[in-house]
Amino acid sequence: MATRNTPSAVGSPDPELKTSPILDEFDEEYDVLAQEVEDMPGCYFNDISYTDGSYVCSGSGTMLHCTKGLWIRQGGCDPDNP
Repeated sequence: MATRNTPSAVGSPDPELKTSPILDEFDEEYDVLAQEVEDMPGCYFNDISYTDGSYVCSGSGTMLHCTKGLWIRQGGCDPDNP
């Protein structure tokens, strides 16, 4: 399981594979999507399941945090330049 200190590098989302929505916490769609995936036990990224609370590093260098079925952007993956 990935943690904030050692996130899995997951590459870029493949539109052909299941990936949970990726957004900013204050995105206009956040509340609507949060209701749609309410109480999900985790997130998917390219057909791979991650538990709630997991962190991953996307191909764009963005740290993502799995929160109840949604990926929330948490800044950069570079520990020297978050």
